[in-house]
Amino acid sequence: MWQKQIVHPELKAFRVVRGASQEEVELKAQLQLAQWEQRWQRIKLAEAKRCEKEQAASNKFRQKEWALERTREAKEEFEALSSILSDGLEADPTIDWESLKDRNAFPIERPPKPTFRILPPQPTLSDFHVSLSWLEILIPPLKNRKFGRQKLKFEQACANWQDTKLSVEREYKTLNERHEQDVQAWQQLQSEFLDKQTAQHAEVDRKRSGYLAGDITALCDYWDLVLSNSEYPDRFPKCFKFDCLQGSKILIVEYSLPNFECMPQLKELKYVVSRNEFQEVHFTAPVLNRIYDEVLYQIALRTLHELFQSDAADSLSSVVFNGWVNSIDKATGKEVNACVLSVQANKAEFLEINLAQVEPKACFKKLKGVSGAKLCDLSPVRPVLQLNKDDERFVSSYEVADALDGSSNLAAMDWLDFENLIREVFEEEFSKDGGEVKITRASRDGGVDAVAFDPDPIRGGKIVIQAKRYTNTVSVSAVRDLYGTVVNEGATKGILVTTADYGPDAYEFAKDKPLTLLSGGELLYLLQKHGHRAKIDLTEAKRIFAEQEQAQKASQS
Repeated sequence: MWQKQIVHPELKAFRVVRGASQEEVELKAQLQLAQWEQRWQRIKLAEAKRCEKEQAASNKFRQKEWALERTREAKEEFEALSSILSDGLEADPTIDWESLKDRNAFPIERPPKPTFRILPPQPTLSDFHVSLSWLEILIPPLKNRKFGRQKLKFEQACANWQDTKLSVEREYKTLNERHEQDVQAWQQLQSEFLDKQTAQHAEVDRKRSGYLAGDITALCDYWDLVLSNSEYPDRFPKCFKFDCLQGSKILIVEYSLPNFECMPQLKELKYVVSRNEFQEVHFTAPVLNRIYDEVLYQIALRTLHELFQSDAADSLSSVVFNGWVNSIDKATGKEVNACVLSVQANKAEFLEINLAQVEPKACFKKLKGVSGAKLCDLSPVRPVLQLNKDDERFVSSYEVADALDGSSNLAAMDWLDFENLIREVFEEEFSKDGGEVKITRASRDGGVDAVAFDPDPIRGGKIVIQAKRYTNTVSVSAVRDLYGTVVNEGATKGILVTTADYGPDAYEFAKDKPLTLLSGGELLYLLQKHGHRAKIDLTEAKRIFAEQEQAQKASQS
């Protein structure tokens, strides 16, 4: 995968563009920068128009009208925030692949035929008519002299006409050759244009085929198109990235939400006649806090709706929406990026919701979403699910990568070594807060691998830990077994950690229970936190186990 960071300083927009090739990344980066530039130009144009209107308000009447117009604009802008979700329901987010094809006509006209100079008629002797006087008629020498001059003029005219004819023929030949060259050049440009158009059509068809076939790159490109087409106020960021659990139809969306500064502040613009000045009236803090929370919940629900509604390939069973806000910490003055809300929605259940009639926050909570009491406080929450595929040591099951320096493949470890490693890392995790970890007897019967006792009076208690060194997706049965163990042990919580990933039914089962599911990526993060280096390569592990099984069969025979 190639990637490139792009920034638009004026909009303070940032995005990491990813693609399968450098050319694809450059194309996406150019398109995004162009889109940002268009947005910036619209903002500048709107600001220029606003300045022009302010300057044009040269008398009190016009100033009053200007104040009323600005108030109307502010009211419309504010009211539009309440319809973010309903606006999204009116449009069909499904991508029309045919509309993505460039069907513009070749913009350059065919070179026109040149205008040739017209050759004048060839002169004749009759063109040089001679009028004889009575004297010239009576005296032959005079008559012959006049006819001689007539002949001389005629011959000179014929010579000039021949020169003109040669000039016209040369000019015709030159202009005709130049026109043929221009036509050939035009035909070459037209052919290149049509070839590029054909290639672009083929690329769209290829992406459509890849999308329908479930290719992960094509799917991400499709989801990117869906969310990029969603219209929001210009001041809102439109930055997002996707992670997908291979083979599980679970999509994780890391979405950049607008910060508080993106909210419209102006409620009314008054013109004070006595002071000949404008006075701005702003919304109160409680009103802004309320609308800010409402906007963020609407964006979360609208994004889930657009992804599910546009899922023509049936590639999604569940979507996790993690909403992040980039802001300035008032205490430190530093820039911080916090996840302020997170929700996982099942496709079948979500599509049964009548979003046109819901109250956004209530619907979000009904979906078991997590967020602070007030989103305007930007209190960070732990995402329901978050992948760590950017970790350079992690190799997805569908990719093969060289082993990292000094790293060992957790997915290929001996099962006993793996269980002991899990116990050790949780010992380090709980002991720092005064907790205690009791290591149980190593076994392969699905029992308890470790028991942690957390002394924290609120979140603490007895915690059972199970380790699964798997190369395939962990099924819901393993999560059910863990929940049964938690109940039997009288524990307050259960933790299941694996080298692989979990299916959507596993996450659905654990969603409202005291269970924590740690995938391979999260395990690598936990190991790194305590200074351990490792990698997870499921493909390599499967190959090693297959070779070991073949060797064992060969030895038995």
